[in-house]
This record gives sequence, structure tokens and C-alpha cells, in this order.
Amino acid sequence: MPLPKLRIYNRQKAHVIPLPWLRRIGKAALPGCLAALKSPDAPLASLPEVEITIVNDADIARVHGDFLDDPTPTDVITFHHGEILISADTAGWQGREHKQSVDHEVALYLVHGLLHLAGWDDHEVEEAREMARRQETILHEALKAV
Repeated sequence: MPLPKLRIYNRQKAHVIPLPWLRRIGKAALPGCLAALKSPDAPLASLPEVEITIVNDADIARVHGDFLDDPTPTDVITFHHGEILISADTAGWQGREHKQSVDHEVALYLVHGLLHLAGWDDHEVEEAREMARRQETILHEALKAV
């Protein structure tokens, strides 16, 4: 199964995110996310490209409201056509809460978004736990690889 190409953009100014490092993390995480496909029909199985855009809380809140009827900021939004939005602002404050850097949180959100494209959902408690376990394992392996 060919790996999708990752395109990563930074559309916010408050946090300096090392995009080359994040690209390497994403590339290293892709095989683990593909191995975690919930079904062969999951979007990640057939996407030629995944676009990841790092935005601020205002931008992600607008998208959250427009598409999910919840006008509050969130960490990551994934669209099945292969687009992932990540809030660097949310990564900043959640990183402080978890004693992690903004970069680490953004990388975690990237893996989280890829797992959504692999068919995982985090609305049910048990699946959310399993998804969190998988994303931590995949991120840990990706960090070791880069």
C-alpha cells in the first residue's frame, strides 16, 4: 500500500512549529497508522495526499462551528477527504497541562488526525481509550525514528 504524500502548512504566527521535523514525524507515523486501519474502506487506505494545516484557535473554532455546529476551539479536526486542521494555540495550553512542548502536542494531534483517517473515532469511551493508546504508541515509535 503506497504511503500518501503529506503536505504541512503553518497558517498561524503565535507558535514556531518546526515543519521539517513535523514532516519527518508524519512520514514515520504513516506506516503505523496504515497498520491500524479499522477497515479497508478507511480514507487513509486510498488517499494520495493528506494536507495538514496548523491554525490558531479562532480559525479552528470557525471551522468547528461551520462544519460541526460547535463554535468553540478544539485540538484537531479531520475531514475524510484528507485534510487535517490542528490548533497550535490549543496545543500550547494542553501541552502545558500535560508537561509537553507545543511541538510534541502538535505531533500527537497529527497522529490523532491520521488515525481518524484510518477509521478510528473517539466519541465512544472504549474506542477513545484504544485510539489514545494506539496514537501514543505510534507517536513514540515515530519520535524514535527521527
